Amino acid sequence: MTNQQNKPVIQVRDLYKVFGKHPAKVMPMVKEGLAKDEVFAKTNHNVGLRSINLDIERGEIFVIMGLSGSGKSTLIRHFNRLIEPTEGKILVEDVDVMKLSPKELETFRRYKMSMVFQSFGLLPHHTVIDNVAYGLSIQGVDKATRNAKAHQWLETVGLKGYDDQYPAQLSGGQQQRVGLARALCTDAEILLMDEAFSALDPLIRSEMQDQLIELQKDLNKTIIFITHDLDEALRIGDRIAILKDGNLVQVGKPVDILLNPADDYVEAFVKDVNRPRALTVETVMRPPAHRLTADTIGEALKEMKRIPSNYAYYINEDGFQGVVCQEALEEAAKDDLKAPMDEFDTEGVEPVLPGASLESIIPETLEADFPIPVVDADGDLQGELSRTHLAGVLSDFYETEETQQSEKQ
Repeated sequence: MTNQQNKPVIQVRDLYKVFGKHPAKVMPMVKEGLAKDEVFAKTNHNVGLRSINLDIERGEIFVIMGLSGSGKSTLIRHFNRLIEPTEGKILVEDVDVMKLSPKELETFRRYKMSMVFQSFGLLPHHTVIDNVAYGLSIQGVDKATRNAKAHQWLETVGLKGYDDQYPAQLSGGQQQRVGLARALCTDAEILLMDEAFSALDPLIRSEMQDQLIELQKDLNKTIIFITHDLDEALRIGDRIAILKDGNLVQVGKPVDILLNPADDYVEAFVKDVNRPRALTVETVMRPPAHRLTADTIGEALKEMKRIPSNYAYYINEDGFQGVVCQEALEEAAKDDLKAPMDEFDTEGVEPVLPGASLESIIPETLEADFPIPVVDADGDLQGELSRTHLAGVLSDFYETEETQQSEKQ
């Protein structure tokens, strides 16, 4: 049971897709490494995907992104076999999707995966409640049960009271909320979202991103999200896969993509990203270097003398208490070695939360005499962020900004 839980929920192995009348005949040319344009010029066949290998973990938001024609929508449609591969294997919880019979595939689509489309995909002559309950009606769930569940999901996505409205009476953002509620209503474990928010205006799009992030905290579903927008990918993705011309260029956490682009293509993608706004403290903090946990000033001084620095973070059962300097501790020890550390006046360095953006903590970090402590909501010390480390992470970004400003002048 534990092994199954630790396994990737989706495994993609050596997946190829060639569009055209005779894809099998073109495959040797594709495997030789001919560029997409060359293959098309010689054969009139289009390479959609080339040798894709991916593991998607249970409960993560996995973002697949790239420019138009990169293969991202082609890839997501392989997961529920809306598109058949030319070669390759897709395992969903160890089930080979390519081997499913038509009836098994129908059951798989009804119960295992739900999909949210860019175009909303709502039934125009059905009410909102019937649209949301549609997947359950296909499953054969009785009307009272499916309507109760649909009503619950409408309330969750902020559309309580809209049950009897029709799609045409709703704004674009409201229609997309209906689409999201419909996908969630079937209780499918895996949610496929193909450019789901790209048709929305920026403000509504941002609200929908926030809502998805909040919902995911409770739902813990496996979400595969397609987008061409790197800002969106960085904001919602636990991990990001970047495609170019059907090739998988890089897979990694947002911080890896931003700070360690795999090639010039990815570097061009990330160069205009506002790095201080996109990165959080958690993504770049380091483990706290030195801690003091002694009960008395004398014991704390002994601990301090064993570490190579002249400062440390004082921790007690209530969590982080402040920064302690060796000089101040030595002065206090002259008066009373047995005095409790709880009465010692620590340096008042304000800690920050792991989820804070780097942009929001830059002033505090630059002004502080010590690395900024990072604590969680319970006050427990999680890491530290130094001025030097922050400067190293952001230097490339600010150099680019300065260069752009100079070029404008």
